[in-house]
Amino acid sequence: RSCSFTGFSTVQSRKLAKSLSRSSVRSRMSLKPPKAYNSLQKGALIWDPKPLQVKKIFEALKKGLNEYLEAHQAELDYLSGRHKDTKRNSRLAFYYDLDKQIRSVERYIRKLEFHISKVEELYEAYCIQCRLRDGATNMKQAFSLSPASKASRESLVELYRNVQECTEDMCFIEGALEVHLGEFHVKMKGLVGFARLCPGDQYEVFVRLGRQKWRLKGKIETDDSQTWDEEEKIFIPNLHEKFEIKVTELRGLATILVGVVTCDSINFFTTKPQAIIVDITELGTIKLRLEVLW
Repeated sequence: RSCSFTGFSTVQSRKLAKSLSRSSVRSRMSLKPPKAYNSLQKGALIWDPKPLQVKKIFEALKKGLNEYLEAHQAELDYLSGRHKDTKRNSRLAFYYDLDKQIRSVERYIRKLEFHISKVEELYEAYCIQCRLRDGATNMKQAFSLSPASKASRESLVELYRNVQECTEDMCFIEGALEVHLGEFHVKMKGLVGFARLCPGDQYEVFVRLGRQKWRLKGKIETDDSQTWDEEEKIFIPNLHEKFEIKVTELRGLATILVGVVTCDSINFFTTKPQAIIVDITELGTIKLRLEVLW
């Protein structure tokens, strides 16, 4: 079996390796790294694509964008209906104001449609590079098990280069896709702890998403209300990172760790604000309430 595969490699494998190389180079020329994507800066490229995670984010993103599209299409249908009625029996100024609203919604719908098509195009290119990389990897493994020869060594070198190029292209596409993820507006809604929270207690909440950080301090007042020095923070979604939340209690100069949890952002890509209650302690005696709007 190894001998027959080696005979096949001298012609067919080189053709496949060259086609892989051409495809990789072609995609790399058309995918320039966006300036807004930090991990594409020199010396900071992530060389570990995660196709399964990218697929989850893509599906959630597309679903959320379609939700926005449906909502604005429904608004356009409503405004168009009013537009027809207004044209027959209403003031001219109100008619033109309604016409402006319709044109504005139409422009936004076109932007959403372009956004969706761009995301789909990027993901399709990503899947192609992923399949090319898998094929080159499988051939590389097969060649490594075949009898050594000059032809097999040349093919191995070529296939190794193809794997590297496909991996690089996948990283660039992940960066381009990440730019299209929008923003998460995270609002602090306070701690929930029942008997655990007492007037005068002070807490620090630290939220991290990749390199993005949000540190805020709060105090439990005598009427059981809470005051926080910040109430809202904007985070840029990340394909690979989850939200990490750390809560500590401040007692004079000492700090006591209450708990550290992680929170996936996969469910945040939706039109409606998401109310989140996170168990900070293992028993759930202290919870953190947040609201996320995408």
